[in-house]
Amino acid sequence: MTYVDGFLLAVPKANLERYKAMARMAGDIWKEFGAIDYVECIGEDVPYGELTSFPRAVLAKDDEVVVFSWITYASRAQRDEILAKVMADERLKGEDCKDVFDGKRMIYGGFEAVVEL
Repeated sequence: MTYVDGFLLAVPKANLERYKAMARMAGDIWKEFGAIDYVECIGEDVPYGELTSFPRAVLAKDDEVVVFSWITYASRAQRDEILAKVMADERLKGEDCKDVFDGKRMIYGGFEAVVEL
């Protein structure tokens, strides 16, 4: 079974094009190092729930959109190897990647797939 890193974050609408460009670059880097899939999704139907919701989870403001993304790997071991390479890659440390979103409100985690159809 594959291994998946999942992410949820809020991006200011004013930075959306910058975010998309950064995500394309990041996706190319992840794929270059061996990720199977790299997917970024902009929230379109994400209502603000009374108790829980995607916007509540990341404390999204009125001028922000929710982004849901995931990266798929062949295994946890492969993910750990790829992630180490990505985090050391200088291309993601440039000005194009700074202040695009508030990383303190990003939710992320690694998941082992148990059903794949």
